[in-house]
This record gives sequence, structure tokens and C-alpha cells, in this order.
Amino acid sequence: MMGMIEISDISKSLGNFELECINLRIEKGEYFCILGPTGSGKTILLETIAGINEPDIGSILIDNYDVSSLLPKDRNISMVYQDFMLFPNMDIRANIGFGLRFNGSKLARSELNEKVEETARMLGIDHLLDRHPSTLSGGEKQRSAIARAIITEPDLLLLDEPLSALDAGTKDRLRQELRRIHQLKGTTTIHVTHSFEEAFNLADRIAIMNEGKIHQVGTPDEVFRKPNSTFVADFVGVENLFHGKAVMKDDLSEIKVNGLIITSTSPGDGDVVVSIRPEDILISKVPIDSSARNSFSGVVSEVIRMKSTIKLLIDTGLLFRVVLTKRAYDDMELSQGSKVHLTFKASATHII
Repeated sequence: MMGMIEISDISKSLGNFELECINLRIEKGEYFCILGPTGSGKTILLETIAGINEPDIGSILIDNYDVSSLLPKDRNISMVYQDFMLFPNMDIRANIGFGLRFNGSKLARSELNEKVEETARMLGIDHLLDRHPSTLSGGEKQRSAIARAIITEPDLLLLDEPLSALDAGTKDRLRQELRRIHQLKGTTTIHVTHSFEEAFNLADRIAIMNEGKIHQVGTPDEVFRKPNSTFVADFVGVENLFHGKAVMKDDLSEIKVNGLIITSTSPGDGDVVVSIRPEDILISKVPIDSSARNSFSGVVSEVIRMKSTIKLLIDTGLLFRVVLTKRAYDDMELSQGSKVHLTFKASATHII
């Protein structure tokens, strides 16, 4: 299976929007997610890779072969959109087999049907082959669209928000299917999403995109825990962002922020921004016996109840945001006005 992708200096103007000097290298067999807010250019980038848009400048190489000027049908790329895009006048068997017929496959009818049935079994929709799209659920339609995309054994699979139109339970099941199919097929995959959960569960690496530019590339853990800018930190939900002045002491940074000293393993000197993810902060009603270098006392100034967690705003002189499970919150008998102690490791503190 081929599929190493190298995108070099791609720029594309579309009306008032512009992709600006996009550079990405995606390894063979990698599952790569692109995240960003609405209007950041994720879909335009995907469609430029697919050949729907021709770049104004720059190149797209697949296994060192420049495909920048090739038609979409000549790139051996398959794409799945969020709205399924099945042919309503065809049954699912014909929809799945369409890609093979479209790319000029010389398979005999019996061989084509066998391949359709094998692909449908892989996605658990072999019992739906004689049905039409209008009779299927959203999850069944998307499984059919994915089957149509992978049956051609593309060098590259592009997924544009493939789960966003589905209910939560179906999203979870189909996300597991995407992971299983990738493990089975090893197809190089680029998946555009706004869901952090999808990225964490599926991606080998992710890119954060905004206003037509790539802001950071790395593993999910690198990007979510070590954002390289205040935009990325804010986008991925770091929430605790503080401006301060750093000095190096014994291979650690000490950052003075509003009278408090925060210690970090990240190197820093002078004016910096420090970030701490809310889930990396431990909280207790009594002083915490820990090797963590950062410990402060404060008061719960606000309690925000979320879907499955509780967010606390804790005033220590700095306003820290901390996330707890509902059970932990209840067990500690916390409320607005509670006096608390919080602590976090120097390694959980990142300097931007």
C-alpha cells in the first residue's frame, strides 16, 4: 500500500479566503487529523489535495510523484463527506461498486459483486446491499459511503467531518469502525474534524489550522499539552494561560505571575505565556503531600456544572480553572467559597 504525502508551499485563493503556504508531510499508513474552527480552511485543503481545487502555487506529491495538476480521478484518492453523498437512485450494492466501475475496473461482474460483499461485511452492512439510501439510518449511510471509498484501495483516504451528522452513540460506534478498518487496511488517511475526541482516539498526529494556515503539527498529546501559541492553547482548551516573567534556575524555569512563582520544566527567559491544562491540576481540602513543585491555596470562586464534569474557578491570587469528575466533587463536599489546596507538576506547565 502506497501513500506518503508531501504538501509543499500550497497556496490557494478562493474569493476572500486564502490557503497560505501549507506545508505538511504525512507518512505512509498514517492516520492524520486536521482540526480547526469553522472557516479555518480544513475542507478547502482537503479538496485541494483531492484535486477538486488546483493550487495557485506549490506542489502535492504522493510517493514522490507530483499529482498537483492531475484530475481527481487520476490521483487514486477516495473522499468521504459528512453528508454521505450516496446516489439515491441506486441500491447500496451499486453505490459501493460505483467506485470500481468509475475507475475502469476490468473485474467480471461476479468478481465485482464478491468484492462489494466482502467490503460490506467489513463494515457490517452486507445485509443492506439491496436497500436504497432513503431507507437507511445516518450511520448505515455513512458506512456505505466509507465502503464505496475504500473498495478501490486508494493510496489516500480523505474524510471530511465524516461523523459530524451522526448521533452520539452512532459516532462512537463508527469511530471504532474507522480505527479497526485503518488497522486492517493501513490506508494513509487524512481526517478533517472539529472533535478533539475523534482526534485523540484515531490520530497518529494532528495539525491545528486557522485562517488558512497550519499553526502546529504533532502527536495529540504534544499539541494538547504543549501548544506552541496562545491560539492553539485556547483552541484545545488549555484555559489556564498566564502572562509572566521567567528566569532559569537549575534547569527549571521560574515564572513570576501576579506575585506567585510557577515552576516549569519548559525553558523560558523574559516575558512568556505559561499554560496548564485544567485536568492536570490536583485539588484537595487539605495540603497535598506531593513531589509536585507547584502548590497553592485558594478559594472556590465559581462552580460550573458541565455534561459529565465539574469546572471550578479557584482564586489563589491567580484564577485557576480545574476540572473534576462529578463524583470527586461530591466526595470532597465542595461548594462556592470552599477553601482548597491545588498542586500540579512542573512537567504539566508549558511555556509558550
